[in-house]
Amino acid sequence: MNILHQLNSIPIYIICGSIIAFVAALCIIFMVRAYRAGLAMGMDKAKMKRVITSSATFSLLPSVGILLGVIALAGSLGTPWPWLRLSVIGALHYETQVAQAAAEQVGMAELSASQMTASGFSTIALLMSICIMWGMILSVLFNKKYLKKLGSGVKDSAGGAGFGDSAMTAMFIGLVSAYIGSYIGGFVSGNGMFSFAGSFLPLIVVAVSGCVMAGFVYLAEKKNMAWVESFSIACSMLIGMAAAVVVKLFI
Repeated sequence: MNILHQLNSIPIYIICGSIIAFVAALCIIFMVRAYRAGLAMGMDKAKMKRVITSSATFSLLPSVGILLGVIALAGSLGTPWPWLRLSVIGALHYETQVAQAAAEQVGMAELSASQMTASGFSTIALLMSICIMWGMILSVLFNKKYLKKLGSGVKDSAGGAGFGDSAMTAMFIGLVSAYIGSYIGGFVSGNGMFSFAGSFLPLIVVAVSGCVMAGFVYLAEKKNMAWVESFSIACSMLIGMAAAVVVKLFI
């Protein structure tokens, strides 16, 4: 039995499925309590049902991006573990990046089932879990104080966004720049210094996905179609992946 069969074994499914079922049960409990609280406040039942229906509908397409992440990681980490990570608290960009970085540190050339070992999977799974715990821990310790600052409405002296908004924007731009920079570096020097013989496929995906996202932003901000924001990430991912398939077939 190879490592991938072990990672897709029934005991692993039971362990991961039990955790997901527990979290899903908590979600249902909170949903029921929220509905009852709304009734207690005198909210209209028809409006509440429309909110529930619309929320469920607009959650379907964005969740496609999460499903794509599970499929992408299942080939090397098995199905149960990526399913657990991306169902409970994981993020697609985080899981794939950390898994790849951890795989390289344990001596794997790439994140693949052919090079995976039991010890390698243990290290990857442990690192993926520990690194993402700090958001929960810091929220428990500092979230109340942080929310008070957010609610204070303090802006900078010029009347623009506060430090928190600027910091989050800067961190996001830095994250995106790091990804794009790694793709450019791989293309320029991936097969030798300034050889320009590396793979340009990631750059095509970035360009196509960026153009698609820009189109969604235009529709949301200029055409007053705010509802498209719920589909922007998933559609950008799907179209970018489709572009990669097309380019790979013809070039």
